[in-house]
Amino acid sequence: MRTSPPTPSKTPADPSRSAVSAALSTVLLVLLALLVPLSALSAWVDLEIDDTDRYVAAVSPLSSDPAVRSTVADLVTEEAMRQIDLGPLQDTAREFLHRTVSSFTTTDAFRNAWDTANRAAHEAVAASLDGDSGEPVKIDLAPVIDQVKKDLVRDGVPFADQIPVERTEITVLGPDQADDFRSSFRWLRYCSIWPAVATLVFLVLVVGIATVRRGLRGGLWVTAVVGAGFVLGAIVLRILVALGRDRALDEVPAGDRDAAAAVVDALTASLRTTVWVVLAVGAALFVGAVLARLLLRRRSRADMR
Repeated sequence: MRTSPPTPSKTPADPSRSAVSAALSTVLLVLLALLVPLSALSAWVDLEIDDTDRYVAAVSPLSSDPAVRSTVADLVTEEAMRQIDLGPLQDTAREFLHRTVSSFTTTDAFRNAWDTANRAAHEAVAASLDGDSGEPVKIDLAPVIDQVKKDLVRDGVPFADQIPVERTEITVLGPDQADDFRSSFRWLRYCSIWPAVATLVFLVLVVGIATVRRGLRGGLWVTAVVGAGFVLGAIVLRILVALGRDRALDEVPAGDRDAAAAVVDALTASLRTTVWVVLAVGAALFVGAVLARLLLRRRSRADMR
């Protein structure tokens, strides 16, 4: 009598091992939710906010932003009209000068003046973020106004020679918000790019150890958890950027709000890009690892048959 070979029995899952795996996965998710935003923010401060060329490159496109151009035209006109008294023709002169300055803000000369102003302003902004409590963070538009005046005088625009060239500022951060951001910026400066480096090294070690100890399936499981952690970290980073933007603009005067918002958005554009990059990488890791585990499971079942 022939007997059929015994069917392999499945080893029951160890509840304690499953609980440990779930706990470690949760810890890894929480760590990534903290490390991803920290890494992105500290690298952003080190590579963009503290670097003059990158700072200027980030805010340079604002010379074409309608809010910035409008704010500059308003400031130049108001400062000039304080020096001019034409009686009943005052409003007519104001409108003419405002229209002329607005037209100038569309020229290459204005864009060059804007870059020059921001290159000079970067040192002041960096110093303000390291400054004493109670001090707002501002951008001085005096170099822009100086270039505007020179070009308008050269073109023979009436009253242009009476435009005063003095410190004229756009408030980017009010004093209370500046104090809140100063402590964070100092800490992020101290961290530099090392959280990002440490995060990558940590992830390589975690995935590598899981693969060595538990095989390919174990490595794929940890990779899926890493992908989910990246997605969670990207969401946290996006929330932090949005909250930071709202807080930064809370104390900005109404007349400067649109221009300040444009500056903040320009400086944080790379962070928003980072959110999408990390989100895409995390989703790809998660989906790829889950699909790979399913294929391995299907192949192992086919081999058992």
